[in-house]
Amino acid sequence: MNIYHCMIELRDDARALAFAAAVDAWMRYLQAQGLILGWRLMRRKFRLASGGHTDFLLEIEVGSLADLDATFAALSASDEAAERRYDHMHQMIAQIEIGLYRPFPDPAQRERIALI
Repeated sequence: MNIYHCMIELRDDARALAFAAAVDAWMRYLQAQGLILGWRLMRRKFRLASGGHTDFLLEIEVGSLADLDATFAALSASDEAAERRYDHMHQMIAQIEIGLYRPFPDPAQRERIALI
């Protein structure tokens, strides 16, 4: 399993509950299509955070890098309803930073694999 980790700040005019509903609609669509395994949206509590921690954290579970690649490929050919869901959610975002994580330690020991 891999975690697509998204640190999100909303636009000043965006409402948190509207954003949460839009994320729910988009993630449920992706999950119903079999493109993701699961997800969770979290919000910073009491504005307690340091440094670069954002207001929202979205974690999206995918099975493998091949699954993530297949998800991106499928989304490039999505329908209008999917695009509306995505646009509705994305228009509320001011800033997003992403990372790809995996459980650690894992049996593949990927730090030892390199092309060069």
